[in-house]
Amino acid sequence: MTFDDLFDRAAAVGGDVDEADVRRALDEVRSTATADAEDDESGGDSGSDAGDGAGDGAVADPLDPEPARVVVDAGALAADLLVGGAARDTLDRLRSHAWTTLVASDRLLDDAEAVIAALADPELAADWRAVVEAWREPVAQPAGDHPALASAYRGGAMQVVSLDPALTGPRAAAGLRDRLPVSVREPRAFATVFDPAKLYPEAVGGEYPGPDRDPRTAAPTRADRDQHR
Repeated sequence: MTFDDLFDRAAAVGGDVDEADVRRALDEVRSTATADAEDDESGGDSGSDAGDGAGDGAVADPLDPEPARVVVDAGALAADLLVGGAARDTLDRLRSHAWTTLVASDRLLDDAEAVIAALADPELAADWRAVVEAWREPVAQPAGDHPALASAYRGGAMQVVSLDPALTGPRAAAGLRDRLPVSVREPRAFATVFDPAKLYPEAVGGEYPGPDRDPRTAAPTRADRDQHR
C-alpha cells in the first residue's frame, strides 16, 4: 500500500476535515490519555512509570542530534492524510528523500491513529499505521512525556513539525531552546526552512542529487534510509 492509496481512501471517507478539526481531535485524545494515566496512578498501577508502548522497548539514552532526523507530531501526521495542504507538502519533502529520518514513539503514532479513526474510520487508521510503521524509526519515551518532544529528545531529532500552538509559539520556542537543541515549526514554516540541497552535504556528504524517491507511490522504509548511511 502506498500513500497515494491512503490519500484516495481518506478523500472518500474523511469528509470536509480541516486543521482545526484535527487539533480538536488530538486535544481530546491526549486529554483522555492524561485522565486515564492519572486514574492508573491513583489506583497504584505498578506500570505507570514504564516507558512507551511494547514496540519501543526500554527507554534508552538519547541519541546525538542530527539535522536530517525529524519528528512530525500526531496532529501534522493526521493532517497529512486527512487534510492535505501544508502538512502534506511538508511530509512529501521528507518522503522524497530516503536519507531523512522520521522519528516517532509508539505513543505518538497511537495518538495520530486515534485521531484518524475518530475523524475518518478505524480501518483507514490501521492501514495508515502499517505504512508509517515501516517508515518511521521507533524511539521509546518515558510515560507522561509529550510524545513529540520526547521523540525528538530521545531520537536525536533537531526538527519538530507540529500544529500545536503551545509548541510553536514564541514563548514555547524560547523555553525549548534552553533545554533541547530542537526547533518546533508549523508545517508551512518548516517547508520554508527545510532545504535538502543545503542539508545533504552535512547529512550524507557529497553533492545533492535531488529527490531520490516518489513521495506518493513508493512507500518509504527504514531499509531505504539505511542505504545512505
